[in-house]
Amino acid sequence: MDAARPVKSAVLLIVFNRPDLTRVVFERIREVKPKTLLIVADGPREGVPGEADRCAKVREIVADVDWDCKVLQNYSDVNLGCRDRVSSGITWAFQNEPEVIVIEDDCVPSRSFFYYCDELLEKYRDDPKVKIIGADCRHSIENYSYSYYFGRTPYIWAWASWRRAWNEYDVEMKDWPEFNRQDKMTKMGWKSFVVNFYKRIWTRIYNMEIDTWDYQWVFAIVKNEGACIHPQVNLVKNIGFGQEATHTKVESRLANREAVEIDFPLRHPPAVELSWDVDHHLQRLYQAWWPRIVNRVKGIFKCAFPSHE
Repeated sequence: MDAARPVKSAVLLIVFNRPDLTRVVFERIREVKPKTLLIVADGPREGVPGEADRCAKVREIVADVDWDCKVLQNYSDVNLGCRDRVSSGITWAFQNEPEVIVIEDDCVPSRSFFYYCDELLEKYRDDPKVKIIGADCRHSIENYSYSYYFGRTPYIWAWASWRRAWNEYDVEMKDWPEFNRQDKMTKMGWKSFVVNFYKRIWTRIYNMEIDTWDYQWVFAIVKNEGACIHPQVNLVKNIGFGQEATHTKVESRLANREAVEIDFPLRHPPAVELSWDVDHHLQRLYQAWWPRIVNRVKGIFKCAFPSHE
């Protein structure tokens, strides 16, 4: 991997009101010098002291593009919140670019993540089953010969996808009542614990009780039985845990995990194959995290933007 080589794929950076975190993430983007940079920003909330100044500082930081790059900006003067700002921003990005790497202001990918996305966006461009390329490794398969594997559960601490996949996204989840009525997740083979968890979340989102965008993306992928690419090593560090975060306020083993560099050339699996062994392991992790998930569902989703866990 040549770290000086500009990234071919368009990069979308989603920011809000955290200049210190934004500066760290932006410096990583500067290192790989994408040819196209799209920036989405939410506006300050009314009545929050100092937030207008912090939002302005963030926009000043991301304006400092000192490499050859096409820059597109989508900034809101008013606060739209998690659901509407992030979903509309990603939709705008895919209206402008057919393939996009998506990064939020608290997720610092390794340099190799960008080149990993370049290669996999091209390799699976015309495979409609593959929906997302993730940076986050929460389960490394022992004695596995390849650089990445396929799962059913997406992670979105730095990810990439195609317009064709995002076109299946619906922030309102209009298909949820019929999908739920037919109990399709159970018919697909998901364990009852996870089915019940997602039913609670998706019902609340459909009823507009939770202001978020990300579980709608999970729903679109699950509903369409998509394949999610997971790296065999962790390629992203979440630096956003703490009291200033929207969702990542509590301590977690996932906080500040080191982002390592993946080896090139990538070793590609011979086929897009989904194994329940992987997904059932990840589902058991959900069960182990159940107390924290309950707290999150009850209150942490009272969202200002932009973190999502």
